Amino acid sequence: MSGAESAAALQARFGTAVTRAWVSCGDTIVHVARERAHEILAWLRDDPAQQYNYLTDITCVDYRDVERPLEVCYQLRSIGRKSDLRLKIELDKNQPLEVDSACDLWKGADWVEREAYDMFGVTFRGHLDLRRILMWETFAEGYPLRKDFPLRGRFTRAEQTRQALGVNPEGHYSLEELAIADTWGELPAEVQARLARGERGKVG
Repeated sequence: MSGAESAAALQARFGTAVTRAWVSCGDTIVHVARERAHEILAWLRDDPAQQYNYLTDITCVDYRDVERPLEVCYQLRSIGRKSDLRLKIELDKNQPLEVDSACDLWKGADWVEREAYDMFGVTFRGHLDLRRILMWETFAEGYPLRKDFPLRGRFTRAEQTRQALGVNPEGHYSLEELAIADTWGELPAEVQARLARGERGKVG
């Protein structure tokens, strides 16, 4: 079954929840309603005829046209059938940017959902550890890949540097996480002491 055939099967099964299906540069793209997106993703993974068992990526698209919605994009692959499918959810930028997490469907959704949250500000409901992954935890300038984000950021380079240097990144990891990574014994005594006190990075 090709991606186009999967799109037709989606339309037959989910009706109006599939709002658009089209092909671009050989890629099949299906737009689905946010309210049923998690159900549709689960069906694509579990249905014997679909078997989209590999989540390649989750990302977002923000267009320069302020009237266009922000899109959350899921790139799926059926390894056995060697078939690819892209699902998109459209989010009104004037409303809360929220979708259900896919972490319960694919463990690989964890970090890519965090990246989409960090760069675009999309909240993935049900994600157990939704926090920044590329920018530091106290980054307060917004979401760098949104089109309304200034090219040089909202703060001066001096202020950006001051904030970055004022953060203790290691303070955002538990002792268990550090122990698993076998790095606790290699940390400087001062860092070990801060972690033992439970200190976290702060912007002064």
